[in-house]
Amino acid sequence: MKFIKLLLLLFLALQTHSEQPKNILFVGNSYLYYNNSVHNYVEPMLREHYGSEIETKLSAIGGSKLHHHNIDHLLNPKNLNLDQQIDLLIMQGGSTEVISAKDQKNFIQTAKRYGTKAQNVGVKTALYMTHAYTKADSRFEPNLIKKISKTYFAAGKESNSFIIPVGLAYELAYKEKPEIKLHHVDGTHPSQLGTYLGAATVFASVTGKSPEGLEFNYYGAINDEDRIFLQKIAWKAYRMWQRRVMLNK
Repeated sequence: MKFIKLLLLLFLALQTHSEQPKNILFVGNSYLYYNNSVHNYVEPMLREHYGSEIETKLSAIGGSKLHHHNIDHLLNPKNLNLDQQIDLLIMQGGSTEVISAKDQKNFIQTAKRYGTKAQNVGVKTALYMTHAYTKADSRFEPNLIKKISKTYFAAGKESNSFIIPVGLAYELAYKEKPEIKLHHVDGTHPSQLGTYLGAATVFASVTGKSPEGLEFNYYGAINDEDRIFLQKIAWKAYRMWQRRVMLNK
């Protein structure tokens, strides 16, 4: 039975990563646009990997939840200054959407509704898992990653979307290197290293390949030690999440 599950997982992975995306849209809030936006890290990573042009777009509203975005407007490529439909829609929920059962339900329903709309026009969908707060934020609670993971797993299943386990990557990075600074001083937004880790996790989830070895370092802003470490963590988080998916098939 385990062997059959493994084969199914590999088949689904091949289906997900069989085609190179050409146009990717990120939808979310300030978790995405801090540090000149995660999409401006993902795009050069993917171009380096594929050796061809890829365009990424961002639609972000500060402090927003997923339902605040007009998905019908965003699924019209003309409104993104594109002459063709996007290949991949990456949706990020608000950080508070995992806190209460009511907010979790609303997020899952929105992800399902938006996912269906996108898939009906041939767009693949993914969910960008948020990270937990640090103690610097008044909303901090121990083991919040459990709520985050549970909510995103359910939302991914309901919306037929793959999960980009950024929140899990943060947890792994802090466990292996507690002194690393992935959060801004406010305890909620990502630092530049946090944005780089998020981008590397997006890369792993979109390509199904390890980001280890990518030379992109945000124009010299990320030193080699941090670049290598964060790439390793991103791949570790991706593989760990894939195992969870397999075990829950």
